[in-house]
Amino acid sequence: MTHVEAREPQQDRSRATRARLLEAAIDCLAEHGWTATTVAVVAERAGVSRGAAQHHFPTREDLFTAAVEHMAVIRAAQVKHELGDSADPAAVIAHVMELFSGKFFRAALIMWVAAANEPELRARIVPIEAKIGREMHLMLVDALGVDETQPGVRESVQATLDLARGLGLANVLTDDSRRRQRISAHWAALLASTLREPA
Repeated sequence: MTHVEAREPQQDRSRATRARLLEAAIDCLAEHGWTATTVAVVAERAGVSRGAAQHHFPTREDLFTAAVEHMAVIRAAQVKHELGDSADPAAVIAHVMELFSGKFFRAALIMWVAAANEPELRARIVPIEAKIGREMHLMLVDALGVDETQPGVRESVQATLDLARGLGLANVLTDDSRRRQRISAHWAALLASTLREPA
């Protein structure tokens, strides 16, 4: 066995451990909140030692900022897969609304609240969230098949994301899915009738 061949399984194990830690961090944040979600708690949930966790993520901030990025990548990939080639506004908007619900959104929300009160964490989270926001905006533009150079299109796309985020917040404490579905369908109809019309 060559040195390269020996290193590849080790790299695979390292990637698998890292992925388990990120998934565990998301689960723990969503279930227990920021204060109770320590590196030790996440390591136990992931089935690895605290030392192994700190090897991959030396600080708590390293772990949770990586978890935020991990969440965004997973959700974006899921939405792209689910949408396929569909440009139906109702389907697109329904999937966007789902981005802002469930454990991923809850974990992200907990991170936002923690970052608002911890300057060091805030300094790391703000640029990541800005990047995620730009990527989500571009994904939605592409999925809807609209032209952002047309007046009002950029604002309508951003309003869609802001609306989805607000409805997601309303869903955190109680199940608001029925109202979210009605608003989603109404907003999709508005977009369908306006976004593709020339100014």
